[in-house]
Amino acid sequence: MTRNRITVPLHAIAHGRAGDKGNRLNVNVIAYRPEFWPILLEQVTEASIAALFAHRGVTRVVRYELSKLQALNFVIDDALEGGVNSSLSLDTHGKTLSFLVLDLPVELPPHIMPSDTAIRSNTSNLDPVMGGVDNE
Repeated sequence: MTRNRITVPLHAIAHGRAGDKGNRLNVNVIAYRPEFWPILLEQVTEASIAALFAHRGVTRVVRYELSKLQALNFVIDDALEGGVNSSLSLDTHGKTLSFLVLDLPVELPPHIMPSDTAIRSNTSNLDPVMGGVDNE
């Protein structure tokens, strides 16, 4: 990546959904705004998702681009420890695994976020939808 970029977690620019079919996990990543779509295409790759799920023994990751929705669909094979009927996992359907993906760091050029949004490397208090900081 280039200099002068800001690193934020993926959830600052996108939301996600997850589901299952047997031992196969589907994770969708959907850009909050159109200007975030090129960042998803560039940085949320099959390789980056495979690396995130390596500890689960995945054997294949396929990325499908849904450009009209500005969304990515990842099909991840062998991510659910055998699937609903054989896994001992608490989350046999993999519903919470979208949060693993949404924690992926992405780099943004400084001009891409509104200037009134405080982006720091720790964005745990960033509200990506409303574009502001929660000062609780």
